[in-house]
Amino acid sequence: MAIGEELRSGCFWRGVLAEASATLIFVGVVLGASVAPESLAPALAGGLVAGVLACTLGAPQANPALTLALLCTRKLGALRGAAGLLAQCAGAVLASAAACLALPDDASLVTRVSAAGTAGQALAWETFATFQLALAAFATADRADPQAGLVLGSAVAAGALAAGPFSGGSMNPARSLGPAVVTGIWDDHWVYWLGPVLGAVLAGLSYEFVFAPSASREKLGACLACRDVALVETTSSSPSSPSAHGPPAPPAERGQGTA
Repeated sequence: MAIGEELRSGCFWRGVLAEASATLIFVGVVLGASVAPESLAPALAGGLVAGVLACTLGAPQANPALTLALLCTRKLGALRGAAGLLAQCAGAVLASAAACLALPDDASLVTRVSAAGTAGQALAWETFATFQLALAAFATADRADPQAGLVLGSAVAAGALAAGPFSGGSMNPARSLGPAVVTGIWDDHWVYWLGPVLGAVLAGLSYEFVFAPSASREKLGACLACRDVALVETTSSSPSSPSAHGPPAPPAERGQGTA
């Protein structure tokens, strides 16, 4: 589809609005829970709202790391990816601005490296936590899992609980970007982009070219040659293969997880 035609498409703008709205809701809920004295609150809140968004808004990514992983695996077009990234960042900044006005301590909203740890440790945990989240997102989208909300919500909560003591358990660059923009606190902010993006891209490549039922050398070659991966999936499927029901629906129709 040509760029001009896509920009005139209602589906395109609905997708952009869904990304902005989902990210605003997700970041707002997590930031509201982050002021609670219990460390479990942000993890549980993030997991619950991720599950809800997956069941209500068509599983938007609401996470720049997941969007970049979709771009790297050629599951998402450049225009939709760029628009989605901008929408996610805008939604996160709006949610953070509202949280700073409504909550007493805006410094507690910023994700930080643990005082007892290092930026390297935080980077490793952010990468690992986002890897398992993105792997769940790719698998549930590929298999059209009816329990996607439960799976994704559990992955968000598990990652936040595991990485929380070391990095705050962000797994989402937008969640860290919004509070940093509003408060002006940028300490070790690079950790919350590099770690999640690296983890999500590694998970996407691992699933699409190793674990997916449609994984093949032809599919990997198409991705490296910047050709349409869906065409390879269509031609390589057979009546006896797990992918015999045709290629996966495009991301605009099925989403790819939340948070």
